[in-house]
Amino acid sequence: MSEAIQTASLDWQCVDGIEIPVSRQFGDVYFSKDNGLLETRHVFLNGNDLTERLSALQSHQYFCVGETGFGTGLNILALWQLWQECKPDNHSHLHAVSVEKFPLSKSDLIRALNAWPELKPLAELLIEQYPLPVAGCHRLNFPEHRFSLDLWLGDAHDVFPQMPKTSTVNAWFLDGFAPSCNPDMWEENVLNHIVRLSDTGTTFSSFSVAGVLKRGLRSHGIIVTRPRGFGHKREMLKAVWLEAETEADTMTPAEHSDNTAQKKTATDGHSLSRPRQIAIIGAGIAGLSCAWSLAQRGHQVSLYDRTAPLTGASGNPLALLNPKLGSIAMSDYHLMTVTWQYALRHYRQFSAFRPLVVHQIALKKAEESLALADDYPENLLQKQPCDLKTEYPSILLTQAGAVSPHLLCEEILQHPLIDFYQADIQSVEFLNEKVQLKMAESAETVVFDHAVICAAKQSSTFFELYPVLRPIRGQVSWLDNAGSALSKAQAYSYGGYCMQLNDQQLILGASFLPGREDIDVLEDDHVHNLELIHNVFPQYAESLAPVSEWQGRASIRAQTPDFFPVLGRLDENSEIYTYAGLGSKGFLYSPLCGEIMAALILKEACPVPEKLLKQLNPLRFRSSRKVPKKHHATGEN
Repeated sequence: MSEAIQTASLDWQCVDGIEIPVSRQFGDVYFSKDNGLLETRHVFLNGNDLTERLSALQSHQYFCVGETGFGTGLNILALWQLWQECKPDNHSHLHAVSVEKFPLSKSDLIRALNAWPELKPLAELLIEQYPLPVAGCHRLNFPEHRFSLDLWLGDAHDVFPQMPKTSTVNAWFLDGFAPSCNPDMWEENVLNHIVRLSDTGTTFSSFSVAGVLKRGLRSHGIIVTRPRGFGHKREMLKAVWLEAETEADTMTPAEHSDNTAQKKTATDGHSLSRPRQIAIIGAGIAGLSCAWSLAQRGHQVSLYDRTAPLTGASGNPLALLNPKLGSIAMSDYHLMTVTWQYALRHYRQFSAFRPLVVHQIALKKAEESLALADDYPENLLQKQPCDLKTEYPSILLTQAGAVSPHLLCEEILQHPLIDFYQADIQSVEFLNEKVQLKMAESAETVVFDHAVICAAKQSSTFFELYPVLRPIRGQVSWLDNAGSALSKAQAYSYGGYCMQLNDQQLILGASFLPGREDIDVLEDDHVHNLELIHNVFPQYAESLAPVSEWQGRASIRAQTPDFFPVLGRLDENSEIYTYAGLGSKGFLYSPLCGEIMAALILKEACPVPEKLLKQLNPLRFRSSRKVPKKHHATGEN
């Protein structure tokens, strides 16, 4: 359980015309009065030999930098700037992971970063994606720079233990306020988890040479030296985790310093640093999102469906991103909250996205729903009457959106590394360290490094002992309402939902019929959708065209018993993954779940806590039973 995030409380000092923020919570400056940017370069960039290491990365190699205190983002921006200057012309990728308990407000961040004009182009990109002060991991992607940032908001004591180790952190910026001002940051619990996320070859640097830090690192067998510090600081800390069999313990500090770069560079990256061939079966939003995440990293994706993209539940005319936010104390684990924040950033890069606000009608437990507005960041949830006449109270979600699925699909399939094939896949097997797909139409076998099954309810036919997915029939309706059109910048949620499909038509829905797998458009379902809106907005509902003039689309959703999707492997010895069971939240969940899938396949840092990752694991429903390796069938999500 997390606490509501408090933004940093600041004072400001002016030194030589530069405004320097000072933390009221910790009584310390955020960056050096001498020259914070030069100190960052000396202590953290040079202290981890990053110019040499980053410029030597091979194509598709992944390098991860961890940081213990994000602060003004100065260290990350300096790292990003260095990456722009020295990155190889290949598909290598730089990823930063940072933690912050008291994030700066956006206005304070802008003010603080004005001190560094040379960082302004990168600072503007960071500010554009800077997240709301809500606990949890916020993934910021900058694909044109082959750079990404995971900003974890919360207390380091809570955050580091919940970070999954899906990748190794190659270099650490041990930053934060001085140990005398912020002793909690430097305690054993935090340092133990920093080491857990590291491995041989990982390097560490810090402006601090406090005994608690040196002793903590040395207790794990990490070699610590104290080269010259920056400015008035006589020393800084530089450390490396060497192989146990090295003779580093016999070196003098000077000898160790001379040999550090060569030894650690040899262990940077991992054996997966090569282009991958990946098959994805099912071209719904789950498959499309996984394909996008993997192709953005430079890997070739073959996307298969036996009919066409979006023929299943993902193919409605319009999708609404409408999370039901939970308690602020659970925001870092709450799947809707976590995925909603990333989804909005993700979809903004596509013309298929329409930003809007959602009037969420409080039909049940109205007091609890309205109280959420007091817990979340200012103006995110607003208590105000709905602009459509209703007897129920409402709350306005000011950051939401709608997605045009077919336009999104067209944009995703334009990616040069994504190829779509209409094919009926007969079987998927993992043999001789490769995934083999067999086509039903011929005896042809196609070989891949990995496969992801995103076939909704049909996913179970590729596996034995697959989690149970129940079918749920859902029908949306749309009708001409040109005479009573609503604002395209607003949507309404009331058990059902409605919004403008376009200038002339209203879309509303949706029916929810568990156990049904028929997909004919039925007048009964139109009537159901009319009743949903009439119960809340009777006056507006009575102005709508008669049901006999409505159009619609019915499809089958797949849902797990606990309402969480299944994402991951069913056999740890196989490179066959699955992502299914999204229910009615596919467009909300899939962008971040695509990033999780990429993390699992490519061994990168994962953007959700360990607890949530386990809640998505398809093995959560299973007792200790062995999974056969043979799989059959096809489908689409």
